[in-house]
Amino acid sequence: MTDLHIFKDKDALSEAAAQLVVETARSAIKENGRFLIALSGGGTPARMFHLLAQPPYVKQIPWAQTHVFWGDERLVPPDDPGSNYGQAARLLLNHVPIPAENIHRAKGELDGKMAVADYTAQLRQLAEPGRAWPRFDLAVMGLGSDGHTASLFPGPIPEAETRVPVMAVTADYDGRPAQRITLTPLVFNDARHVLFLVMGENKAEAVTAIRHAPYQPQKWPAQRIKPGNGRLIWYLDEAAASLH
Repeated sequence: MTDLHIFKDKDALSEAAAQLVVETARSAIKENGRFLIALSGGGTPARMFHLLAQPPYVKQIPWAQTHVFWGDERLVPPDDPGSNYGQAARLLLNHVPIPAENIHRAKGELDGKMAVADYTAQLRQLAEPGRAWPRFDLAVMGLGSDGHTASLFPGPIPEAETRVPVMAVTADYDGRPAQRITLTPLVFNDARHVLFLVMGENKAEAVTAIRHAPYQPQKWPAQRIKPGNGRLIWYLDEAAASLH
């Protein structure tokens, strides 16, 4: 099932996203006793993070039963400005009563192979019996103007992407070397809810291509995100939806 919602601006989109996080958290904890969320990096979710750390939202999430992961991470220390964990910690996690053991960060200070092994082990520890990774209640995704999401970039699809939950990524992105690890579509497509947050006119072409163009997963990596038994949700601002 796919839902599309278009909002006037960043503030309206972020408010709606924060409310969706609260609703999904409370429903998941009621049904399963815990809430598992995978966060994204980049500038788009920053306002949502800030809101979730403030009343009324901060008091509406049962933080003791909430477990936080990330869809991808750069291979940098957690205090590096480029760390996805670091951004979420500064804007959200340092301000809410979540137990430290419920924060499952990818250890970007390790080399790629070790970081993948460690993150894979963290996923397995939270997995339901007989599974290699847990089923996330909510995966928050971003979108690049080139159609990438998490650290799934345009180009040939790595074989690992179809068989393991976490993989290392060594590629050039936007002229910059990308040393990262990422969850793969195996994990994202297993989630109960996948939420794309997209803002800006520069994303409009990618949004339209991913949603309406023929399936070209090497050109538009976000087309690979197709939850098999979950809900795919798009939250766009008017600029990102301008070509829709």
